[in-house]
Amino acid sequence: MLVIGGGAGGLVTAAGSAGVGAKVCLIERNFLGGDCLNTGCVPSKAFLASANVIHNAKNGAAFGLIVDGTIRTDFKLVMERMRKIRARISAADSAQRFAKALGVEVFLGQAKFTGPNTAEVNGQQLTFLKACIATGGRPAVPEIAGINDVPYYSSDNIFNLTTQPKNLLIVGSGPIGAELGQAFQRLGTEVTFMNRSDKFLPREDRDAAKHLKVQLDKDGCKFLFNSSPKQLKLVSAAAANEDNLDQIELQYT
Repeated sequence: MLVIGGGAGGLVTAAGSAGVGAKVCLIERNFLGGDCLNTGCVPSKAFLASANVIHNAKNGAAFGLIVDGTIRTDFKLVMERMRKIRARISAADSAQRFAKALGVEVFLGQAKFTGPNTAEVNGQQLTFLKACIATGGRPAVPEIAGINDVPYYSSDNIFNLTTQPKNLLIVGSGPIGAELGQAFQRLGTEVTFMNRSDKFLPREDRDAAKHLKVQLDKDGCKFLFNSSPKQLKLVSAAAANEDNLDQIELQYT
């Protein structure tokens, strides 16, 4: 069995195939663990947990918790905690575990099919009977004038932040944007959602979306409905030693 892609689907396929006696090769060109470990489930839920703890502390009086003094957010510690959790869990998806414990031959590189039953990685030819393509997906970057000239974040790199943005615009209001927006708002960032339609979470159950919108309003999030970004422009670039991120100007309709 040849498995291309070391994310959740590829790892399960590799482990399952090895478990029933197959000889398995696993190829990954980036990080083992895929979206779930590196840019999705694990980091986002660790990030959300910190945001919710801080939110509950700020609103602790409703639960009978009285906090004397100021509650502050240390964004660097929030992100450090997230990375520690991710690093700890990564052992389960590691090349060492799959190679030594499961007997899977792991290649880190770019896979290329060279025939009906052959593939190449790092100049080495592999022969297989069955192949599984589990290469996953990537965030869709909208076509906005100037977007390639400004630093922007997606789910692929938002968890690399070490400095908390003072203001954050989220283009779109799907599940990923909604959870990240609420978390950043609860940590102290001023968050604005921009939606092309007049609906928040347009693909979700309307009653559920309405309840969540009410909560995000309470959290302080702002919304721009029936709006589309037209152009992005870098106004000023932050110095490497400053606790400020780049300032970007947005034109929208």
